[in-house]
Amino acid sequence: MSALASVVVTGGYGFVGSHLVERLRDRGDDVTVVDNDRPAPDHDLSGVRRVAGDIRSPADLAEVITDGVDVVYHLAAVVGVDRYLRRPLDVVDTNLIGTRHVLEAADQAGVKVVFASTSEIFGRNPAVPWAEDADRVLGSTATDRWSYSSSKALAEHLIFAFIRQRGLRASIVRYFNLYGPRQRPAFLISRSLHRVLRGLPPVVYDDGEQTRSFTFVDDAVSATLAIGDSPKSDGECFNVGSSDEISIRSAVEALVELTGSELEIASLDTRRRYGDTYQDLSRRIPDTAKVRDLVGWRSTTGLRDGLRRTVDWARANPWWLERDESAPEPAGAGTASGPT
Repeated sequence: MSALASVVVTGGYGFVGSHLVERLRDRGDDVTVVDNDRPAPDHDLSGVRRVAGDIRSPADLAEVITDGVDVVYHLAAVVGVDRYLRRPLDVVDTNLIGTRHVLEAADQAGVKVVFASTSEIFGRNPAVPWAEDADRVLGSTATDRWSYSSSKALAEHLIFAFIRQRGLRASIVRYFNLYGPRQRPAFLISRSLHRVLRGLPPVVYDDGEQTRSFTFVDDAVSATLAIGDSPKSDGECFNVGSSDEISIRSAVEALVELTGSELEIASLDTRRRYGDTYQDLSRRIPDTAKVRDLVGWRSTTGLRDGLRRTVDWARANPWWLERDESAPEPAGAGTASGPT
């Protein structure tokens, strides 16, 4: 890909998308954002073409995914445990049917696609760290908790089908527990920070000894760009995440310390509160050897550094603290991941 490329970003106003758009623009690419939401107040969109569109509409996509576009970064999705418990139909419509429309448009225009997927793909597979081809272990289809994982997995099947049957150039990026500026307060780090800065105790579920590998958004964007730029990534799926494993409680303790707060961490007994309807994972850790070996990427931002940068950003952006979008329980401590 040339130094100056024409790129389309679906979901470019979202958490990862907004950071990706700024990086693409800053390096000199011609960027078009397709989104039906509103950008964050601190999202710098100068020099970026903005199109109000819905990926569930083929007509909207046909206006922007055309000959001359080099890459489509497809990040638009319904993300977050709270949302896929509340809006399971929207999850399937957007994440699966919308993705089919993006792939059709890209195939017709001869454009490469980089698709944002999620560690939720693996469900509750206990054999960590997960390589890209690890088994998927999920609960019942009657449990809305798994609709997001299934919708993203079917979207991945679609992508591999387009690659094999139609020769589409495409890559899949599976994000692991991202955090950072602009993330809505419905995930472990963002929700805990939102509560602490408003004087409320952060909450961990059960003993908080579940472990995760938290990935700063800037690192995830760097991986996404490397994959979009590299011909070696065509036809491949990549885990993108930190390899540093830490307990949820330890991560929240570090966050509280960095804010200077003296709030105590509260615990919630999920079995007493929700019975068997709540399903968590004890560990969620990626094997990132493939992305390192093929495109030369690895996570470089330590958790404390990323948390400090996120705290500083939150304090400088009062509009975020005024948001009232904390995930309704049982979205919980650390259960959500994926492209947002």
